[in-house]
Amino acid sequence: MKLNVKRTTLIGFAFMSILAFWQMYDQVIPYLLENNFGFSTLQTNSIMSVDNVLAIFMLPLFGALSDRTKTPLGKRTPYILVGTVLSTCLLIFLGIFTENLNLTGFLVTLFLLLFVMSTYRTPAVAYMPDVTPKPLRSKGNAIINLVGYIGGIFSTIVMMFLLKSEKTESGESVYSEGQSFMPVFLIIASFMLLSVLILVFSIKENALLKSVAGTVDDTPEEEQGKGEKLPPAVFRSLILILLSVFLWFMAYNAVTTAFSRYCVEELGADLGVSSGYLLTATISAIAAFVPLGWLSDKLGRKKTVLLGILLMTACYGIAITLTSATPLIYLLFGIVGVGWAAINVNSFPMVVEMAKGGDVGKYTGFYYTFSMAAQITTPLVSGFLIDHLSAGYRILFPYAVLFSLLSFVTMSFVKHGDSKTIK
Repeated sequence: MKLNVKRTTLIGFAFMSILAFWQMYDQVIPYLLENNFGFSTLQTNSIMSVDNVLAIFMLPLFGALSDRTKTPLGKRTPYILVGTVLSTCLLIFLGIFTENLNLTGFLVTLFLLLFVMSTYRTPAVAYMPDVTPKPLRSKGNAIINLVGYIGGIFSTIVMMFLLKSEKTESGESVYSEGQSFMPVFLIIASFMLLSVLILVFSIKENALLKSVAGTVDDTPEEEQGKGEKLPPAVFRSLILILLSVFLWFMAYNAVTTAFSRYCVEELGADLGVSSGYLLTATISAIAAFVPLGWLSDKLGRKKTVLLGILLMTACYGIAITLTSATPLIYLLFGIVGVGWAAINVNSFPMVVEMAKGGDVGKYTGFYYTFSMAAQITTPLVSGFLIDHLSAGYRILFPYAVLFSLLSFVTMSFVKHGDSKTIK
């Protein structure tokens, strides 16, 4: 039994479309809120957190809804197609309201856009385990992540060439005044729509589900959609791995959120240098996705995840001792990227491994609920500690070590979700 790489890559086009949007959103929208519409940093951060709040409720809801959906297009494809069409239209309207400085139109459209994006992320991610045999899902998830990151890279390149930036006195890169963001919105919207149309016209979901029936899930077909309760031991493993997801996101996102200021305050480096460190982690993660997907076949998913946690914890610990910018930080963040890839490639397949075939979307929603909850919580908790403890930003890496170690402990007690040997 081998993974169908071409088919998995095409399925990844939906995730590629989604990450292209979020890369643009995270970089452009805060700037527009502060500079075009005059919002304060606190107001901007509050608006930027809306997507995470929506995700906690929307992702499991629409994952479960898509599990029960039956249409001529399939159960995941309608959400992906309709969601993408609506989101691309809303993105263009967002550009129009930006050009006209229409605050009400901008905010209403932005909220609708975030709402629509929340409706099809879970169906898009659940598509791969729907059609991929359980033992091959780590490899499949590696390819999905790799293809998804291509979307993020595409958005970065588009913004790099179409948006002019300049340096402030503090060394921070900001966009030049008076330029139009409309070309960026149009290109990203077109890329999103084209990616999903290629998927929809290349793969007929219902026909594919029939062709792989009996090879994907070891649960009898008549039981796959019943949503029965998990056995107590499996349920404990599910809770433990979801708690682990929450804890390692608490560690990692605290670092990525506050690291630019950490570089300025503690290492005496400018913001450009901090971006280079974080970019190193991203590049190493991209390079490691596929090899780690294959490694998990030999080592096992749980052991690969634990190895990833140990690598990241060790790097956080070493970072505590550094007091100035040094090339060693590039190496540390390169290792952090590999560790993060080891975790992400295998943790999601472990969660859906415990699901019956008819509940994959619901369990995908569980996974994202816990990760999004951490991404909401950790900037608040770490920010509070940084502001109120005498150590200031020096608390950042001890904070990351603590939560990373806690995730290692909870993950160590997980007894289910590893891949079974292919007969």
